[in-house]
Amino acid sequence: MKFFQLLFISSLAFQTLFANIHVQDSGILTVKKTSDFELNGKGDHKSWNQTSFTTLHHRKGNKHYSSEFKILYSDNGIYCLYVSEDSIITSTIKEDFADIFNEDVVEVFFWPNESSNIYFEYELSPYNFELPILVPNYDGKFLGWRPWHYEGDRLTKHAASIQKTKGKTTSWIAEFFIPYKLLTPLQNVPPKSGSIWRANFYRIDYDDKTSQWSWMPTRKNFHDYEKFGKIIFE
Repeated sequence: MKFFQLLFISSLAFQTLFANIHVQDSGILTVKKTSDFELNGKGDHKSWNQTSFTTLHHRKGNKHYSSEFKILYSDNGIYCLYVSEDSIITSTIKEDFADIFNEDVVEVFFWPNESSNIYFEYELSPYNFELPILVPNYDGKFLGWRPWHYEGDRLTKHAASIQKTKGKTTSWIAEFFIPYKLLTPLQNVPPKSGSIWRANFYRIDYDDKTSQWSWMPTRKNFHDYEKFGKIIFE
């Protein structure tokens, strides 16, 4: 009897594990709604407790650090939080709108309307420098455009911090808020309950050779929008 009980419990555990893997690999992520809150680069605001972390999967390179993210939305914009295990911070660029993707960085791509091959890309470095751009992509030919009148309620909010234990770097945290007004005039913005956007989430690390992580796997590069997953606004 005990053998069959153990077999039954093991079967349930396997089914639960398989179900969790299937949900994540399906490329569908539910985004919960929140009230607006302040960011401090530590990801410790109670609002983040409303949702769980989603894993970024290692796709390239010899570093297998853990990487995960969270996402929430409000009446005014989208919130993202990344926690990236790391032992060496490679981040010398100290200006916004620079090529920060050539150093340690986290990224998100939002494609609100599939009828148009234009999406929004946002990047943040460990030292809190950002790159927000709108990207037209036609037949794999793409280039980012910087926002115009990037001021007032069109500005993002962002913060980052480097975590250390006994003087040694262990990880870095990035969190940011993207206002819907910055995404004007993209369609299907702002989202409503039940709205669906295509999206993908990434990380790049440069300890030695380049290592990359993504939520949904891509074929050639991060701009493979046809492979983006779906986020559904609760």
